[in-house]
Amino acid sequence: MENYDVIIIGAGAAGLTAAIYTCRKKLKTAIITLDIGGQTMLTNHIENYPGFDLIPGPELMSKFEQQASKFGAEMIMGEVELIKKKKIGFTVELKNKETYDTKTIILAFGKTARRMNIPGEDKFFGRGVSTCATCDAPFYKEKTVAVIGGGNSALEAAELLTQFAKKVYLIHRRNEFRADEVTIEKIKKMKKIEILLNWLPEEVKGDKFVESFTIKNAKDEKTLKVDGVFVEIGYELKTDWLKSLVNLTDSGEIKIDERCRTSQAGIFAAGDVTTVPFKQTVISAGEGAKAGLESYKYIKGDTTAIDWK
Repeated sequence: MENYDVIIIGAGAAGLTAAIYTCRKKLKTAIITLDIGGQTMLTNHIENYPGFDLIPGPELMSKFEQQASKFGAEMIMGEVELIKKKKIGFTVELKNKETYDTKTIILAFGKTARRMNIPGEDKFFGRGVSTCATCDAPFYKEKTVAVIGGGNSALEAAELLTQFAKKVYLIHRRNEFRADEVTIEKIKKMKKIEILLNWLPEEVKGDKFVESFTIKNAKDEKTLKVDGVFVEIGYELKTDWLKSLVNLTDSGEIKIDERCRTSQAGIFAAGDVTTVPFKQTVISAGEGAKAGLESYKYIKGDTTAIDWK
């Protein structure tokens, strides 16, 4: 069984920044994650990250990853199922039953894209069903796609997809969008986009890849011939598996103090999964740096909050 000083769960802005700091402190660090980049990957234009006038989210996260790897962070692709507290440290168990021992843990896995929970969604996830238009839009050149959702992320995804797809269905379960008025007006003028309000997702169908998408309302049902379905219906916190280990809020956020410490000694948390307000890339990066430095202080037995004396 591999032993680490720090295991970071999640490879978004918080997790990757934490790894940069722990590795620079010469702590043996592993990042366990299902993907790299987190929610920042979903943003095509970032204009408020210091040092960059304008940078795509995927490019910024690529820089984070390269820097973490340069300093020695090990990447383990997988999903954590269980954390067991030991007499000293913790054991992290993945869903594939691989296990790793560590002195400290940093929880930085952010939020998870909400799913439609309809037949065919899981079967075709990654084969036509996507939660990342920024990542996958280029694969749909001259094809027909559907976007599900009514907020800014859905409308921005539809706008992005018009640069590649020949037709975009924008489907929302309510009779009006929740996005900014400026964005709504822009979308309504786009000829490639067909807006379908008051329709609910019913089923994704196909053979090896998505071929059609069935939707319904109170009176009717229709099947759209599409090559892809982009799910943009928000995010949720999946932290129930931690409730016996660390304290959570009623909404599922991990409670932390100003030093990124959870209620469990040796476990820290950073980024969107925590109670810290303003879910922004720059804030997640800063919190990740704090968590990384605090894990180092914990391992060294330093409990002081002062680092400038």
